[in-house]
Amino acid sequence: MNNITRKAYAKINLGLDVLGRRPDGYHEVKMVMQTIGLYDELTFEKIPPNNTSTPITIETNSTQIPTDENNIIYRAAIAIIERFNLNSHIKINLTKNIPVAAGMAGGSTNAAAVFHGLNDLFKLNMTINEMCEMGVKIGADVPFCILSGTALAEGIGEKLTPLPPLPPCHILITKPDIPISTKWVYENLTINTIKHHPDIDGMITALHNQDLIGITSRMQNVLETVTIKKHPIINELKEKILALGAQKTLMSGSGPTIFAIFTTKTKAQTAHNKLKKDYETHLTTGTPMSVGSVISKSRPLRNVVT
Repeated sequence: MNNITRKAYAKINLGLDVLGRRPDGYHEVKMVMQTIGLYDELTFEKIPPNNTSTPITIETNSTQIPTDENNIIYRAAIAIIERFNLNSHIKINLTKNIPVAAGMAGGSTNAAAVFHGLNDLFKLNMTINEMCEMGVKIGADVPFCILSGTALAEGIGEKLTPLPPLPPCHILITKPDIPISTKWVYENLTINTIKHHPDIDGMITALHNQDLIGITSRMQNVLETVTIKKHPIINELKEKILALGAQKTLMSGSGPTIFAIFTTKTKAQTAHNKLKKDYETHLTTGTPMSVGSVISKSRPLRNVVT
């Protein structure tokens, strides 16, 4: 087998809390993360070693992302090549569907697909835990994207506890055309002024009970206090989507993407049709299964990662 294709699923944050800042500069978080059906697609191909300076070639349909060592895909592939001393060059073709710089882990999930894809292509037999241990050195969201499904994320995002899946619902993704820097959002977050923190424990209970109303009523993202202050259009858009029948709306990650939970496909489709004229929009659902058990022959995770 000389090539293999893998899907890289986007994520949303059903709840995102920031507990404090660590001495190393990272922030301690407590989040409920959810994989959704929107995905990029990556094809990995073994090619003979040649005289080029790099063993990785990246091609993509997107003009918004780099194709050199500045791409997280490249860094993930190099980490695997170096760890396993692979004597092969790799061509990676990326079909991009997930909005770029949107707070949906588009880059991290691509890196996760690299771990799954090269693991299978070269028959490396890495476990999910082993991939996560390597992945966290590439990016804080990479371990969750390797695991996928629904999970509680703690630490800097690398301590994962699998959770029951989000109950069936329809998810509308809407991205306003606003540039957001995750680094800037965290640098401008003043934790001691946050008046209300998400009820993450209550959300976990609601997930166990498969109580969609209990989940949506607890959806909160403390990073909105920074992003919306600078870009009030995000809140205006949230209100507009609520008026179109959404159960709840929330900014994903550091933004600017908004996701909305709908209980009926008809309302979700109506909202999608109205908003797609002015915004990048996608209509999808949550993915209930761990990608680790769906697209990889690696051993599925059974307990907490790291």
